[in-house]
Amino acid sequence: MELSLENKVVLITGASRGIGQAITMGLAQAGADIAIASRKLPDLEKVAVEIKKMGRKCLTVAAHIGKIEEINNLVKKVIDEFGTIDILVNNAATNPSMASAIDIDDRAWDSIMNLNLKGLFFLSQAVARIMKEKGGGKIINVASIAGITPDILPVYSISKAGVIMATKVMAQQWAIYNIRVNAIAPGLTKTRFSEPIWKNQDILNIAMSRTPLGRPAEPEEMVGAVIYLASDASSYVTGQVLAIDGGMTI
Repeated sequence: MELSLENKVVLITGASRGIGQAITMGLAQAGADIAIASRKLPDLEKVAVEIKKMGRKCLTVAAHIGKIEEINNLVKKVIDEFGTIDILVNNAATNPSMASAIDIDDRAWDSIMNLNLKGLFFLSQAVARIMKEKGGGKIINVASIAGITPDILPVYSISKAGVIMATKVMAQQWAIYNIRVNAIAPGLTKTRFSEPIWKNQDILNIAMSRTPLGRPAEPEEMVGAVIYLASDASSYVTGQVLAIDGGMTI
């Protein structure tokens, strides 16, 4: 029963595919009603159909989390529909460039930081203000092991290191409001987002040589940890980063 999310409302960003979609389906199966956001509404509608088949409510909102006005509109729509937000999962992220640290330009930097870090923080802030008034809630950030140890995506790594520190800062400052903030740090996971990495055999071989379990993760392997962090089972857990990486960070 501690892992049940019955009567909970969850807002998930970047929910139309990959890890975000897997988390969305898992939280719905655990009993939550869901609000899902990404930039393209048609992709969200496909996910919503599956959620409604489970008998759960689902609101779809097209929103660019890197834009403050769209963050505010997203939160308003969720409150208008459900009246509250119990759990926020910050999953939306981007990485438009594979350039090295010596070559990457400021436009790529701004794009990555704006969505991966700034948007995550200010959406969390907006939702935390609602959680404060209702007596608490859960925020789960999707970081990356790239934020723990550098990889071939330099600015993405820097942004995810920022997500990890944002998690700790929010957990420390918002504990007084009974808001628990934690993060998961996936390793290499077989999604469309990471396809340029895991479909490159040379890069994959290097990554797997550092991974004791010897394979990439599937998106569904992130779900159990998120359900734990979203549920009452983790009521005394805050400010933590759980690496789900097949042992790579050992």
